[in-house]
Amino acid sequence: MTSGIQGLHHNAYRCRDSEETRAFYEDFLGLPLAATLLIGETKTGRKCEHLHTFYRMDDGSFLAFFEAPGMPFDFKEQHDFDLHIALEVSHDHMLAMMAKGKARGMDVRGVSDHHFIDSIYFRDPNGYVIELTAKRPNHDEATDNQHNHARAKLDAWQRDKATS
Repeated sequence: MTSGIQGLHHNAYRCRDSEETRAFYEDFLGLPLAATLLIGETKTGRKCEHLHTFYRMDDGSFLAFFEAPGMPFDFKEQHDFDLHIALEVSHDHMLAMMAKGKARGMDVRGVSDHHFIDSIYFRDPNGYVIELTAKRPNHDEATDNQHNHARAKLDAWQRDKATS
């Protein structure tokens, strides 16, 4: 039985400035600006002026952003454990982007060894942590829940947490 969910269409986040965000996602990361929606009225009939932008990834899914001037939002540098956007790349591309980021004076962290993926991290102009991650040869085996005991590990975590 399948879930009926065919894949990710888009994840959407707030942005401070649509052009600043475009420069990062299109010019730096190479994700083309694929669509924009000017939203002048909500479904409840409230007038607004928001811009919704979509950046296409190679698999056809999108990262999307809302610029909503005058609508309060707490932009802050996110902690990796609170929020990060992980994008899959080849190992060579990850290393090239690490060099590109460092050449631009960006704070690039990594390469982090996660045993089944390697990752680098940097921030976009909105404070979101962007992770570029490359699969290792053991990736599929390590993420096979029929063999990796993921459920047993979660159950043990819950049990240990309750007794701490």
